[in-house]
Amino acid sequence: MDRDGIQAAADPLGRAMLAHHRGEPGTLVYRDGAATQDGNVESFYFSPSESWDRATIECLERLSDCEPILDVGCGAGSHLLWWANRGVRAVGVDASPNAVLTARERCEGCGTSRQSGEAAERGLEDVLVGDMFDLPVPTGAFGAVHVVGTQLGLGGSLAGISKLLREFARVTADKATAVVDNYDPTRLDDGFFGYRSDPREGIAHRCFHLEFEGEGDDGERYREVGRTLQFLLCSPARLREVAADTPWHVRDVLRPDGMAHYRAVLGKGSTQNT
Repeated sequence: MDRDGIQAAADPLGRAMLAHHRGEPGTLVYRDGAATQDGNVESFYFSPSESWDRATIECLERLSDCEPILDVGCGAGSHLLWWANRGVRAVGVDASPNAVLTARERCEGCGTSRQSGEAAERGLEDVLVGDMFDLPVPTGAFGAVHVVGTQLGLGGSLAGISKLLREFARVTADKATAVVDNYDPTRLDDGFFGYRSDPREGIAHRCFHLEFEGEGDDGERYREVGRTLQFLLCSPARLREVAADTPWHVRDVLRPDGMAHYRAVLGKGSTQNT
């Protein structure tokens, strides 16, 4: 175990978040073969909410009426902080131990670190290390699930995305809401970082891994290389098809005109798609 009680393992993104939070030097890159892309840790995970686009705020506001919220892949905890500052109950889960540590440190003393009586009765904690395919939370405990950062694509296949949606259904109450996001392959080309084509309409793939170079307590430089991440990219039409075989249906698709990235608002308790 390291000085923070977190098991030492390849966790480049989490290490980058923790280093940035603590003001320590480090560099994160995405790598696909010889191609690299700046990890942009500050802008992706620590930007002030005043700089967020209106679509992001609207989604957070929509979910605020469905508390408690489960933020899957909560990263450095920016959305947890946004909700906590507005008195909204939310729990974070992330596969990265160092991202969870970062989120916990950032959330200390704010609303998200103080459970309500109802949350305590349900056995909910604030920020947890966990696998989104087997979430470490009780069945039916949440009114909403928030899954952004295109993590839905880590299902790797349409069947994998269906499996994820069913797990999100397990941990939510009847008539719950979920927000997920992805990239629409019909609006992408080979210039998109990590892009892999697929012969199926509305389907593509994205592959890359992350590398972090930091500095240890002894001043020595170290490098962590993460596993290769394989995302399934699917169009909103494909997502509707997948959701139709789960307890969810697509209520709305939100995206700026012409953009490949989109958010989908999912609902339970009805088979009526919009």
